[in-house]
Amino acid sequence: MASLSYDLTLAGLSVGSAAALTGIGLVVTYRATGVLNFAHGAIAMLCAYLLRHFTVEWDWPLWLAAAVTLFVVAPAIGLVLERAVFRPLAVLGGDPAQTLVASIGVFVLLVGGAALIWGQGARADVPTLVSADPWGQLAAAVVLALAVWAVTRFTRFGGELRAVVDNRRLAVLAGIDADRVAAAGWAFGSFTAGLTGVLLAPYVRLDPYGMPLLVMEVVAVAVAARMRNLPVAVVVALGIGVAQSQLTRLHPAGWREPLLQAVGANLFVVALLIAALVLPGVGRGAKGDALPRTATARVPTPPGAWIVAVVLFLLPLGFAGSDLTTSVQVPALGVILLSLVVVTGRGGQISLGQAAYAGLGALFTALLTNGRFPGLPELPALPALAVAVLLVAPLGLLTGWPAISRHGLALALATFAVGVGVSRFVFAQPYATSGLNLGRPAGFGGDRAYYLLELLLLGGALLLVAALRRGRTGRALAAMRDHEAGAEAAGVPVRTLKLAAFVIGAALAALGGGMLGMGLRAFDPTAFDPVRGLLWFAAIVVLGADSLLGALLAGALLVGLDAGTRGGVAAAVIGILAILIGRFPGGPYEALRTTTHRLRRRPRLTPTGVRVRVALTGADLPSTARTEAAAATPPTASADTAAAPAPAVGSRAAGRHKWAQPPEDGGFDGSGQRAGAEAAGGRTPSRPGRGPGQEADPPPPRAPVLEAHGLWLAYDGFTALRDVSLLVPPGRVTAVVGPNGAGKSSLFHCLAGTVRPGRGRVTFAGRDITRLPAHARTRVGVARTFQELAVFPTLSVAENVRVGAEQGRVRDAAALDRALRLFELTPVRDHPAADLPTGTLRRVELARALAGDPHVLLLDEPAAGLDTAEVATLSRILRALAADGTALLVVEHDLDLVAGLADSVYVMTAGRVVASGPADQVLEGAYTESGTYRGGEAP
Repeated sequence: MASLSYDLTLAGLSVGSAAALTGIGLVVTYRATGVLNFAHGAIAMLCAYLLRHFTVEWDWPLWLAAAVTLFVVAPAIGLVLERAVFRPLAVLGGDPAQTLVASIGVFVLLVGGAALIWGQGARADVPTLVSADPWGQLAAAVVLALAVWAVTRFTRFGGELRAVVDNRRLAVLAGIDADRVAAAGWAFGSFTAGLTGVLLAPYVRLDPYGMPLLVMEVVAVAVAARMRNLPVAVVVALGIGVAQSQLTRLHPAGWREPLLQAVGANLFVVALLIAALVLPGVGRGAKGDALPRTATARVPTPPGAWIVAVVLFLLPLGFAGSDLTTSVQVPALGVILLSLVVVTGRGGQISLGQAAYAGLGALFTALLTNGRFPGLPELPALPALAVAVLLVAPLGLLTGWPAISRHGLALALATFAVGVGVSRFVFAQPYATSGLNLGRPAGFGGDRAYYLLELLLLGGALLLVAALRRGRTGRALAAMRDHEAGAEAAGVPVRTLKLAAFVIGAALAALGGGMLGMGLRAFDPTAFDPVRGLLWFAAIVVLGADSLLGALLAGALLVGLDAGTRGGVAAAVIGILAILIGRFPGGPYEALRTTTHRLRRRPRLTPTGVRVRVALTGADLPSTARTEAAAATPPTASADTAAAPAPAVGSRAAGRHKWAQPPEDGGFDGSGQRAGAEAAGGRTPSRPGRGPGQEADPPPPRAPVLEAHGLWLAYDGFTALRDVSLLVPPGRVTAVVGPNGAGKSSLFHCLAGTVRPGRGRVTFAGRDITRLPAHARTRVGVARTFQELAVFPTLSVAENVRVGAEQGRVRDAAALDRALRLFELTPVRDHPAADLPTGTLRRVELARALAGDPHVLLLDEPAAGLDTAEVATLSRILRALAADGTALLVVEHDLDLVAGLADSVYVMTAGRVVASGPADQVLEGAYTESGTYRGGEAP
């Protein structure tokens, strides 16, 4: 028994050593570049294939082949990836979502390339570089870990590495060559990937799909190490390897044996599920977590495009033979990809596990038609498909629930873990899939009839997704994708919407999976491999994640490119398009548009040429020449003013307005200021709930009041708020001032609902709203604006404002038009917000906020970045809002604005309110003449 335990421990150390090498490479790459290299397993597979090719095909000596593979080819792959793919993304700002897509694109490209070159069959003749004795592999892992630790701890390069990891831009300003650090990290990470591949290849299945997935399963060790701690990664890898080997000794009786065998063979998958779903997420951040809407989806659908698509999908019915085995796969895959349009395209959520839901749809359909689903009778094919969809849809919560608290990389890992877990513990288990056959519905047994049925189901799925992309739900999904915090502040129930998107996505994927299984007449687990899920995700992103036509095109390309070939063509093409995101973030459409724009550029006369032409011809300039001459003439101030568009660059006023019409004495001029010295003019504007021209009623005698009662808040042992109480009455402007770190922002977030205090209460109109989330507070009448822009760039101006009108306290059909007229946004109502200047976007945000008709408006530093004239305009707008009965709370550093605007002021320092009362008295007592807080800290 002792000998058996020793042998199993040695075997576990061998597996754990290979996993430790993978963990070291992933950690080093992440620490140097901030990228979780999803292509790590594909690089390992490629190096293993190259070693075999050098030794078996070209008869190189093993030592030479290993040296070239590990010390030349593998680092070169890393350097090429850093220079050609990831450095351009870093220059563009290092958007985590686009970086993730590029990494998946590299994975798909390498997998497809290997399938094209070496075929999809497994290879069993890979030479052994190190014997099965674990000590060599263990020594390699330990030596590498110690070397990396020593370099990062005791060398100048290690200091530069830590600086780049902490803050890349600050490190560059300090004179550190961040590109050199990133290149070194990529080279080393690729070297460890290659070493892992050549060590594992003789003992595992070497094929383009199996080894990359096997290597990526052990990403759990890097996640457990928080992507930073190398010793933890090594210890976790060795521990899981030994435990996995020791589990093979257990042989319980009954149903527990196959379950234990599945766990024992896939303990790294279990660790991945725990690390991705239970441990705190890695790579989380507020910016760039959601996938942006690509340029492919933003352009209008060309006229006749749908007619062409319908004709192409109908062609197999008229021109193909009786065998439509390939054609029947296209509509089914189109339905699966439409599930990604809902989740990823419209909702902006990264989902790498859709293949699992598609496979479950096919499996449940097969089980139901064979009468093997527990608790349910045998069903005909079509009812079985419908029931399977209903059964799989709630399982979308497996990925939807993590999406509530996880974003970006953390969400990608969670969805990938779910996909791998379902593949390993369901699809790969004989007790679940053995002996299954999957027939077609009665009357649709032939390929032509079944293809027609698929087209009908595809049409229904298209109508459903089109409905989700339009209307109130579509705008809410787009708002959540563009700016999650802004959407919640506008009243969008983000948590519920995320869950709904994943549930609907799971249902569509299950429908497509069942259709695909019926088309193939069998349940094929390899058709729903997690690698397929990565390929589908990359395809839908690069071809238009929010485009219905993009989903159809992706389905046709994925099936058509691999039809009649060795396979791998589709993966290679999609991989190339995905890595081009580094050069063209808008996708392939942007690349095509840029190229054609350059080709179609029309020559223009220089200013001198224009003047010569006028002198020679003596004729007036044609309109195009006048435009060129005007463009060539330096503009004057008066010309700028005259040429300024009606919706000019505007005030950065981040408030809310409830007027039905703009003040009579002026509007926004070219600088975004309110024309006229007295914009409000003492005139009380009418509320948006009333028609134009109606007089406003005075504030109700029992208007809602927002109050904070003894708030306490602590972050990681630091107390940010200490027994803070505050009153925000209607019809008045309340300001909170104080030095940096005084707790102003913490108080603001507690009032807005984005942070819950540890103790104390927040009440509104006597109701305790302490536990009410941000979107629910907006719907009861407590709204907020943001210091930074919180607009939805992929929506038009009118759609931005409509989100606030639809999700706010009062749904008024006329609120949209009144808000647009008030801020003079009507001329640009149909313009995408992404194309407008910052000043105009500030007015868009203000109009959207006011369209919901709030009782209380919270403004976080609304004057930040404004000049004196813009601050004056902001003051007039806010005073008019207060005169209309709105309660305003302003957290602001600009004391001039506070002094001229606020009725009452609260002064905070060190998390406490140290003074409160009328603005003139409090500011005079709390601040010196120079504006310095008497406590000694600058505000």
